[in-house]
Amino acid sequence: MHGLAFGGGFQIMSGADIRIAHPATRLSIMEMKWGLVPDMGGVALWRTLVRDDVLRELTYTNREFTGAEALHLGFVTRLADDPHAEALALAREIASKNPQAIRGAKRLYNDAADQDAATALLAESAAQKAVLRTPNQIEA
Repeated sequence: MHGLAFGGGFQIMSGADIRIAHPATRLSIMEMKWGLVPDMGGVALWRTLVRDDVLRELTYTNREFTGAEALHLGFVTRLADDPHAEALALAREIASKNPQAIRGAKRLYNDAADQDAATALLAESAAQKAVLRTPNQIEA
């Protein structure tokens, strides 16, 4: 991210697995400014990223904050002077891994927030078995 991530742009950014921002990026949960509530899945995404009181303050006030503060709060994974180049380098690194394992890990993390520990452990075992039964498509 660089530039602005306000309202819907903030929600779209929040849906990414990994979020890289320029330190000066300007962000805001903007809906309250227009008398609206956050939508586009923002609430479901943000509840796993930041503390509830912080989320409420930012929502109720639509206060603008920077990429650097977003990192501190948990909305951003890391900062970079060139977030686009960082994202491309990261994408190349992830693409070099076993795609079945990446998909399995993503599914585990997506489901974990709504599962108890026993269900999550069973899901891990099932995902690992699926990966081990699938030929590795990436050569070392």
